[in-house]
Amino acid sequence: MNWQALVPLIGILLIIFAVGVWAGKSLRSSTSFLQDYFLGGRSMGGFLLAMTMTATYGSASSFIGGPGTAYTQGLGWVLLAMTQVATGYFVLMILGKKFAIVTRQYNALTLVDFLKERYQSKWVVLLSAISIIIFLFSAMVAQWIGGARLIESLTGISYTSALFIFALSVLIYVTVGGFRAVALTDAIQGSIMFVGTLILLIAVIIAGGGITSIITDLRVENPNLITPFGAEGTLTPAYVSSFWLLVGVGVVALPQIAVRAMSYKNSRSMHRAIIIGTVVVGVIMLNMHLIGVFARPILPGIEVGDKVMPLIALEVMPAWLAGIVLAAPMAAIMSTVDSLLLLVSSTLVKDIYLNYVQPNASNERVKRLSFGITALLGIFVFIMALDPPNLIIWLNLFAFGGLEAAFIWPIVMGLYWKKGNKYGALASMVSGVALYILSDQFFPQPFGMHSVVLPVFISFVFYVVVSMMTGRKLSANL
Repeated sequence: MNWQALVPLIGILLIIFAVGVWAGKSLRSSTSFLQDYFLGGRSMGGFLLAMTMTATYGSASSFIGGPGTAYTQGLGWVLLAMTQVATGYFVLMILGKKFAIVTRQYNALTLVDFLKERYQSKWVVLLSAISIIIFLFSAMVAQWIGGARLIESLTGISYTSALFIFALSVLIYVTVGGFRAVALTDAIQGSIMFVGTLILLIAVIIAGGGITSIITDLRVENPNLITPFGAEGTLTPAYVSSFWLLVGVGVVALPQIAVRAMSYKNSRSMHRAIIIGTVVVGVIMLNMHLIGVFARPILPGIEVGDKVMPLIALEVMPAWLAGIVLAAPMAAIMSTVDSLLLLVSSTLVKDIYLNYVQPNASNERVKRLSFGITALLGIFVFIMALDPPNLIIWLNLFAFGGLEAAFIWPIVMGLYWKKGNKYGALASMVSGVALYILSDQFFPQPFGMHSVVLPVFISFVFYVVVSMMTGRKLSANL
């Protein structure tokens, strides 16, 4: 076991745990438990908002799966990954002020709260909750696997033992601390990510003999590795450009990101977060994916792509420094896991239980149920992560596409188009999710694009057409 690398990593995990427990203390005396537990009292400033969005979005897919895919595909995957730079900008510019104002008027604590008040439909709520639970389970499994892979590579212990250690550490501080713990630890984790990826990229470039030498080695091995089209020429312009929708514009529909747009303190905080978030995401994504490509000449022949990042860190740096730097991907994974856990927990507790099962439940009962559901969800995800694939990035991207197909138009059109109604929202969600699942299973790259593009386009047509048709019928009946 590599104790020199493990001790710094454990130290950072202990700091994060302590922050989570400290943040959880305020919940005990809270008079508005749900708002504090799931939204942190809507009190985030600009820096905190930017870092929690960055840390939540930058997940195991970005820090473990992304470099692993870049290792196999080459510089073309770096180009594709950089479509994520605009993530925070799009989310806060499209949702931003209007979403915060409307959700405060509705007193909405979750995305489904907003949809419930906007469309006044039980079926919109239930379909939204089911979509969140199904697709976010895929995303959470990816994070659990990523955390376990990192600990496995670092320590040499079995995958199952590593998975258990990771799951236990996350569950304790998320269950106890809620959103405030998530936001505070995200600020720590986002800072670690920013500095850690920079240090590791520099170390990899030095170990490879400089960028010129690394590029030459890649060209000798396979000229396609240094082109925009990937090692096998599969990254076509249509496929790469479709990622602007999947990991750029479409991110506004991800519930774990959208909820951040209702939790900030004021407009100044939002504007500051747009600038900070765009810069931080750009630096982190560029660094991580370049590390994956540049690792190929230094450590050839890695079969499990998800092990590239931890293995290259241990190869090019002293063990103690590798332990500190590897806290960056661990931070990314933990920050995403905590947000997803809270989101699914809030869906079950707030959107289903309090809306349709027990609307008059006491504050104390809601507390116990929130803690219990969050812990139980973690256990279910642990079981699902016991049999991992070799590249977790596809699990994460599957979840992204499903959530975007379900939510992008009910959210965006619900904010900006008054004629949109519950029938249009239902038609959009059903058509989007159904077509996405069919496309992903049977036509994974229609017309050379990612399978999310057509479902998003079709669901928009359904939203507009069905809303207009039913709107006219309702007007005629009146």
